[in-house]
Amino acid sequence: MKEFELRLGKGIVNVSLPDEKIVGLVEGKPFKPIVDVEAAIKEALLNPIGTPPLKDIVTAGDKVAVVASDITRAWARFDLFLPHILNELNEAGVPDSDIVLIVALGAHRINTLAEHITTYGQEVVDRVRIVQSYAPITSDFTYIGTTSRGVPVSINKEIVNADKVILTGGIVYHVMGGFGGGRKSILPGVAGYATIQANHSFCLHEDVGQGTNPNCISGKLDGNTMNEDMIEIASMVKPDFLFNVTQTGEGQIARFFAGHWLEAWLEGCKTVEEIFGVLITEKADLVIASSGGYPKDINFYQANKTMDNAIMACKEDGVVILLMELPDINEPPDFSGWFNYESLYERELALRKEFTVPGWAALKVGELAKKVPNIIVTLPGNKTFLEKAGLFPVTTIEEALALAKQKLGRKDYTIMLMPNAANTMPILGKV
Repeated sequence: MKEFELRLGKGIVNVSLPDEKIVGLVEGKPFKPIVDVEAAIKEALLNPIGTPPLKDIVTAGDKVAVVASDITRAWARFDLFLPHILNELNEAGVPDSDIVLIVALGAHRINTLAEHITTYGQEVVDRVRIVQSYAPITSDFTYIGTTSRGVPVSINKEIVNADKVILTGGIVYHVMGGFGGGRKSILPGVAGYATIQANHSFCLHEDVGQGTNPNCISGKLDGNTMNEDMIEIASMVKPDFLFNVTQTGEGQIARFFAGHWLEAWLEGCKTVEEIFGVLITEKADLVIASSGGYPKDINFYQANKTMDNAIMACKEDGVVILLMELPDINEPPDFSGWFNYESLYERELALRKEFTVPGWAALKVGELAKKVPNIIVTLPGNKTFLEKAGLFPVTTIEEALALAKQKLGRKDYTIMLMPNAANTMPILGKV
């Protein structure tokens, strides 16, 4: 037997598995983490990609908006680099009083003060004004134009009125846009609700009844209509600087990327592919996958990325076990109601009539749930929600393994483990 530790929420689940059944361990490729974080941050700021250093971009008298992700992206460790960005602005003649930190909620729920401290650090919370960009508050946004694809663009007034805009965040694979980070700070981060929904509606198939768009998937940028429209929207805002982070497979900092909002981000996407695009030589009968713990499994809306990646490694007649604590399972509010539709076709038709991102996620979950049985190790209170979604909730890994064996109906099954499945994407191929 071989022992494994998998993260669930803020805790650890231990699982013992027969060594001879294990055909793969999908982890991020070995990548030396940054040891001297402070030096690496300063180096990135002094030698940015595609732009002059930040201190040469801003001038005294500028009103600067720094965009940062919410609690669901706390893993990016804003608390480590935001103070350095603030210091850099100060040295260029911009005092803290002329800086506003914009929380890029998109349509996510409003964060608490405690979550701000967790995400950005006490120093940042104490130093600058913090404004939360919450898409449904239409009065906070102003129209700036329409994209070539017909999306009306409304952006938070704090961004529109700022003299300089700095984007910050983390880059990972993204189930709709190909990759997170970069232009996502603008859309959906600080965009109005109607803009977000119109852009994300490109993730539906062109043909009614075909469900989701096969080009709006993890790792794909070219031909991904949603991504291309997002880039156009970001170019309308014209951000002045970007600072993004990538992780190692162990959750440490791999690299910092600073500079031009598009060029530096694309370099970061290459690093994500290098680390988290994991080659597998065969699929498994049973895939056991953890989101990677909190905050990646804070709610099902976030954790469905884990489901998508895990199924890529599973045989068509296989079973998936997913470890997701999901303490905020009903967030965002416009999510659970989509599972009341009796068929995916009805869900799709309703979504085409009035698109929402949670609705699309619910449609995607429904498509994935039909592929193979998905057993979810989660909190007891999540049972009703997950069953309505077509999934099989349990409360322990032991229950999950017993149910998986029952559904497989055979003893000669193979197992693949994905300890950080929210980030790692299995790619079937030859070594």
